Amino acid sequence: MAELSSGAPAPDFSLPADGGGEVSLAGLRGKPAVLFFYPKDDTEGCTVENIAFSALIGDFAAAGVAVLGISPDPVRKHDRFKAKHDLKVTLLSDEDHHVLEAYGVWKQKSMYGRTYMGVERTTFLIDKDGEIAEIWPKVKVAGHAEAVLARAKEL
Repeated sequence: MAELSSGAPAPDFSLPADGGGEVSLAGLRGKPAVLFFYPKDDTEGCTVENIAFSALIGDFAAAGVAVLGISPDPVRKHDRFKAKHDLKVTLLSDEDHHVLEAYGVWKQKSMYGRTYMGVERTTFLIDKDGEIAEIWPKVKVAGHAEAVLARAKEL
């Protein structure tokens, strides 16, 4: 699969959301969206990232920008994670990795000499027409949500 780049159409999807229901990218057409892909609920970096985006959810909403966190965790785990940390972002479940693969974030990783497949922490800003406006690969969590908000306000 070719790597996605700014200006390219964002791959459409429909995924189950925390609390029930489904969210599709096509259903968000007409307003910008942030898709932040993260490895796993209730791990240190992922928790900090979700809390940071949640803290700014009012600012994203004021700018008319939807914020969606996507991981391979099941919806039930997302529900517990949201309740535990009072998260305000919508969390989507991609257990079969189809969306993770379409966005090129399901990659071979290595830790302690062991290789495995997992999510490379990446954020996509999608414009109101469904095109990729910006990509942040290999995200470092500190200050990231603020940087994404600043760029989203430019759309």
